[in-house]
Amino acid sequence: MKELLSPAGNFDALIMAISSGANAVYLSGKSFGARKYANNFTKEELKKSVLLAHLHDVKIYVTVNIIIYQNEVEEFLDYIEYLYNIGVDALIMQDIGMISLISRKYPNFEIHASTQVHNHNNEGIKLLKELGVTRVVLDREMTLDEIENIKVNIEKEVFVHGALCNCYSGCCLFSSMNGGRSGNRGECVQSCRLPYKLMKNNKYLDIEDKYLLSTKELNTTPCIKKLLDSNIESLKIEGRMKSPAYVGYVTKLYRKLIDKYCQGESISLTEEEEENLKILFNRGFTTGYLFNDKILNTSSSNHQGLVIGKVVSVNNQKIKIKLTKNLYQEDGIRFYSSGLGMIANKIYNEEKKLVSTANKGEIIYLDNKIGLKKQDIVLKTSSIYLEKKITSVPMTKIPIDIEVSSSDNKLFITFTDMKKNKVSTTLNTMPAINHPTGAKEIEEKITKLGSSPFKVGNIYINIDDNIFVSMKLLNEKRRELIDKLIEEKTKIKRKRIINEVRLNQLNEEEKTESYEVSVLARTDKQVEAALQSKVDRIYMDEKLYKKYKKHKEVYLRLPRVINKFNYECHNVLATELGAVHKYKNYNLVSDYYLNVVNNHSINFLLNNNVKRVTLSPEVNYDTLPSLLLNKAELIVYGRIELMITKSCILKEVADNCPCSSSEQYFLVDQNKNKYPIIHDNCLTHIMHYKNIDYLDKINYFKKIGVKSYRLELFDEKYNDVIELIKK
Repeated sequence: MKELLSPAGNFDALIMAISSGANAVYLSGKSFGARKYANNFTKEELKKSVLLAHLHDVKIYVTVNIIIYQNEVEEFLDYIEYLYNIGVDALIMQDIGMISLISRKYPNFEIHASTQVHNHNNEGIKLLKELGVTRVVLDREMTLDEIENIKVNIEKEVFVHGALCNCYSGCCLFSSMNGGRSGNRGECVQSCRLPYKLMKNNKYLDIEDKYLLSTKELNTTPCIKKLLDSNIESLKIEGRMKSPAYVGYVTKLYRKLIDKYCQGESISLTEEEEENLKILFNRGFTTGYLFNDKILNTSSSNHQGLVIGKVVSVNNQKIKIKLTKNLYQEDGIRFYSSGLGMIANKIYNEEKKLVSTANKGEIIYLDNKIGLKKQDIVLKTSSIYLEKKITSVPMTKIPIDIEVSSSDNKLFITFTDMKKNKVSTTLNTMPAINHPTGAKEIEEKITKLGSSPFKVGNIYINIDDNIFVSMKLLNEKRRELIDKLIEEKTKIKRKRIINEVRLNQLNEEEKTESYEVSVLARTDKQVEAALQSKVDRIYMDEKLYKKYKKHKEVYLRLPRVINKFNYECHNVLATELGAVHKYKNYNLVSDYYLNVVNNHSINFLLNNNVKRVTLSPEVNYDTLPSLLLNKAELIVYGRIELMITKSCILKEVADNCPCSSSEQYFLVDQNKNKYPIIHDNCLTHIMHYKNIDYLDKINYFKKIGVKSYRLELFDEKYNDVIELIKK
């Protein structure tokens, strides 16, 4: 059976996930998780969560899926040891150095490679498996066919419902480079939800839609059978920032669909279930790249709600509405065109009398406390009634089988749960003098499970005639068995194995004494200027590489999204882990997209035959002296790529493919900053609106041990490049 994996941003959401049928729940502590602004869990809450989940045969996966700075490593390790000791089932991780470290230190602590690792090809996943990773969370951009073509023997996990990122996960620097809040650190400001304009050759395009990077919500319920027929092990619901009601309801629906599939029944949602999903949260639904569906909703980045009626007239006092769906007191509503919203705390029927509920087809009135001016479509965006209905469901009781037998003046009692956890006890009996204890009397006492987490499944009683059993002692034994079964179900079952690792182990390769300059070139003139200046390495795409590959300084910069490694080259700039694995016997440099910010990531790549490790632009420059800089490359000038996305704005809003066009497009934000857009094989690359420039700090960088410096060129001319290299 497929695993249903649900989110929890707080303890109430955890309870709802468990009660609604999740097989596993993923959540985060207060540190090191990629949803920093969720409530998240204290250490004591984490321990409590593991005990509760394991009691109900549900697994707990803790997200530690951010990049870890060098000065955080010891604190990070202390936290991981705590998670190991309280019995967390698996870690969801991003940082490749930390994955390497934890897999060595805790060899039986299961690691899942987060979607932030950019898992999308066989080569990268082979590398992760060799590292000890047991599961990969695959890129949301992958189709179901591509997923099934991953041939590595490893568990596959995919998102099936919830919010989408426009950028490939782990590849976005938009929030970080613009506001200092990194998506790779769990602090994303959701730049993709902001309004933008589109510019072509310095002229604005006349496009009505303005949310040009905003995605719909993933909802695969219409295609769930194909997912259940696939080789995917885990179906994941997004939503650690969502309400407990949302978590509970979405989990319940997917549980229903999975169970019906397993029973051979037809699987689909009812109209009411589909409507409730819309009320709880949606930005418009899509089945996603999994099923080759479009993902953008460029008209709005808000929750869309459910259409429930139309304003038929409005004045300064009242709004008259004809309902097409039910409306309940305290429902949240919004008017589509105006964007104005309110709580329907007073609903008047057609006779202008207050009512708590109004039904489909009725005319109702609301107080015009928001200054609505004209007729509009009415959307329901929240429902206290629905949330109470969802969250009022009590925690599911765990069925147990009870067996009672007697022999040789002893009563034997056994409790067994569905997972075959078994606990037993005995009780002395005596021959009955007057009234023997019967099976019905024993059943009445032994099945009083009360406020315990258990309920009776099957009961088997086979006792001798003419025996007497103390009811007081029987009650005590029942309570004893309840406690023992709870202990048995929640105890940590894995063997404790913790290895010593050296935190400051230096890679043993030879040291570089001379200084090196690398250049990323995008044009012939830039390549020629770099060759003229005798730089050490020149990185370029395949088109340029074919022209200049005879030069020893030239490196092929591989694509960031790659499935076929059929390139003829000797010098390689690897932009993702698959290339690191495939070309480890080549002259290999790793690019900044691998998000390297600590020594363990540097060492991991060096041990995989990478010659130079490019540090992330998100590296903490204050802690640079603590890094192994001898084989690191530092970007000191250039325009950083903020986002790579499979969605194409031009196709979405203008039904036009720009890949073969020489026109220059820009995204323009509210501050009139212009972000160049590069289209390449139907992938969209969004560049920063300005260059980073640390050229004035070169002497400092040399002093602390940086040996290799990179210039990331974009539109610089020949003479510009010459001057930059001279600096």
